Amino acid sequence: MPAAARAPGRTRNLIAVVFLALAALVAVSPAAAGATVYGGISAVAPEPPAAPPEEPAAAPAEPGTDPVSRASLVGGKAIAPAGAPTAVRLAIQAANRIRTKPYIWGGGHGRWWDDGYDCSGSVSYALHGAGLLGVPMVSGSLAHWGEPGPGRWITIYANAGHVYAVIAGLRWDTVGDTSGTGPRWHTDSVSPAGFVVRHPPGY
Repeated sequence: MPAAARAPGRTRNLIAVVFLALAALVAVSPAAAGATVYGGISAVAPEPPAAPPEEPAAAPAEPGTDPVSRASLVGGKAIAPAGAPTAVRLAIQAANRIRTKPYIWGGGHGRWWDDGYDCSGSVSYALHGAGLLGVPMVSGSLAHWGEPGPGRWITIYANAGHVYAVIAGLRWDTVGDTSGTGPRWHTDSVSPAGFVVRHPPGY
């Protein structure tokens, strides 16, 4: 056969060999083997994405962090609300014992039971009745007593010249009464501007 006639056959054989070689390369490529191919798609189905982490459960409320109830005032005498802690009840009972006493400067500092009380003497008496204070304190000292900020049940408002307390929502104060005489309970609030706000730990 002439060489010119055999050329097309050789060309077809060469093309067939090249095609088979390329097919073999594709068969063993990383994609066919299931390896990760960056920028492409793996031949093996990817694993499903991990489930998102569960939201952490809300922390249980601390015991006693629910809003407090307000004491009631009947005939000038405070009545502790139901569910009030023992110390709060005792503070109210103690304050009630001196709620008709007159204002006497320095009263309540030389002795617990006195003829009259000043502002710090009356607040100290209530705190002492609750078992929260061992000795009477002046207003300037009460500004550094306890812990900072308002309490849930008992809050002390003090500066160098005056102090009053809010116990179960009622103000225990020597000023603000229409007769202006000594320690009394009050349902109205006053501005805390100029006072340091403290509270007994836990209350």
